[in-house]
Amino acid sequence: MPRRHLPPPPPPAHLRAWHDAAVLQDDRARFLTELARHSLGLTRLLLLWSAAAVFAFGWSFLGMALMSFEQGDGLGLLIGGAFAALGFGVLVPAGFWFAWGARRDREVRQLLCAWADSEPAGNDPAAEARLRAPGRSLGWLLSSFGLCAAGLWVSFGSAASARPDGDTYGEVAYYIGLGMILWITGLLGAGKAAAHYRWALRAFTGPGRRASR
Repeated sequence: MPRRHLPPPPPPAHLRAWHDAAVLQDDRARFLTELARHSLGLTRLLLLWSAAAVFAFGWSFLGMALMSFEQGDGLGLLIGGAFAALGFGVLVPAGFWFAWGARRDREVRQLLCAWADSEPAGNDPAAEARLRAPGRSLGWLLSSFGLCAAGLWVSFGSAASARPDGDTYGEVAYYIGLGMILWITGLLGAGKAAAHYRWALRAFTGPGRRASR
């Protein structure tokens, strides 16, 4: 999501009087809808899952490295070193990609807050109601809870079913790490959905509606 594809920030307060109020309101509704789609759309969820898949791919190389190191011979150390290099070669760029995505999320959130504060809450109830996105938030929450459950099952299930004569420490560590990746991805998705919904409720609750509650 390059920066040029994001909507511009709202005009400063001292310049808004020079703009047509109807045009500003239309821009606010359109830009808030676009920013909400960037923040909580299906594409953003797929990007989060893609980042998790890349982390899991890199971790699989590290898991194979641990299993190779456990052999204790020279060939195992050599193969383990190659797998470890491949694993870090995948995980390091994935970490930069994740940091880039987090920075973009912060930019989207700042623009959302700026455009939401550009007018008093309640001026456009229909547009503000859509921005709460209860359907998308629920979709994020359910899918994220599914990932959390799968991650916990993989982590604790592999540790509980491990047998000293059948499983190596490298295999157990690999499955625990894979489960942690799924669990953390689910937590991030659930937290993002809950944070967006909470923000929308706070940002678009006007004084009149607070008084009526």
